[in-house]
Amino acid sequence: MSISRIIIQDFRNLIAVDQHFAPGFNFIIGDNGSGKTSLLEALFYLGHGRSFKSSVQSRIIRYQQVAFTLHGRIQEQHHEWSIGLQKSRQGSIKMKLNGEEAQKLADLAHLLPIQLITPEGLNLLNGGPHFRRAFLDWGLFHHYTDFFHAWSKFNRLLKQRNAILQQVHHYQELLPWDKALSTIAQQISQWREDYAQNLQQTILKSCQLFLPEIEIQANFYQGWEKDEDLSVIFAKNFERDKQLGYTFSGPHKADFRFRSYGSPVEDFLSRGQLKLLMCALRLAQGEHLMQHKNRHCIFLVDDFASELDEKKRTLLAERLQRSGSQVFVTAIHHDQLKQMQPQQSQYFSIHNGVLRQI
Repeated sequence: MSISRIIIQDFRNLIAVDQHFAPGFNFIIGDNGSGKTSLLEALFYLGHGRSFKSSVQSRIIRYQQVAFTLHGRIQEQHHEWSIGLQKSRQGSIKMKLNGEEAQKLADLAHLLPIQLITPEGLNLLNGGPHFRRAFLDWGLFHHYTDFFHAWSKFNRLLKQRNAILQQVHHYQELLPWDKALSTIAQQISQWREDYAQNLQQTILKSCQLFLPEIEIQANFYQGWEKDEDLSVIFAKNFERDKQLGYTFSGPHKADFRFRSYGSPVEDFLSRGQLKLLMCALRLAQGEHLMQHKNRHCIFLVDDFASELDEKKRTLLAERLQRSGSQVFVTAIHHDQLKQMQPQQSQYFSIHNGVLRQI
């Protein structure tokens, strides 16, 4: 899986980019504010239909322009796809897949699995549970074909239940929603638990390479007590949920917790160690996809040198090379990339939003 070509118009400070990329490593070198991260953000947007930096469209579309446009050529083994996306300031979105109108962002996301490694990515470890649920759900989305439909339906029913909580006086009025919710919730939780267990061995191996001196444990929490039926919990907690105004228990409260020697990793590890652990988790998830689905994901690595010494940068570079994936790496100086000398690679400079191969 690789992006062979990208066309970008009016995305942040990228006025007009039309560039071909190597299937291996692509290095983007430029000063702060030159557009390095914006390029990665555009690639991410093409695969997710959203930004990893901002949900405000006016900040993404270039000043005084009405929309941004992204177009990419995707290659996987002997297949090739063309995908396109345009979003306006009013929020309307147009998508195309091989020249045909695409109806769902999920169609693009299925086609383009992307892993992101950024300095801000530490929220996977020291942020709220929703960051770790998103980590798990990325894997479920690419491993279980029915997951996206089930998760969308669950969220729709949950939203309806929360709204009805404000109106009903007796629990019996909620029964139709709770029966449907508990059935879907059980399936989602089972998928998450199976995936978390399957992923754990890959995570532990990855952690041993990056942090051999640290013991890491990963545990999945489904969002309610393990041995209790969710429908029973819904009934038992009706008065509390009604008073709170929302549903307290369920898959929307799940977490994938990482601990070291009995303590949360964010309390035990240094910031540099947390970044290594975050890299280990992202790489493990990409490797797991390759092992089980025979699909390579694309790695976007922003500010490669940040908070990593030379030894750790070399280790990360070696792991990325062994993955066989397409990798996009940004750095301020060429010297920060000396640990990376892969054969299939291209170097680019970027200045004021203009990207050039060097």
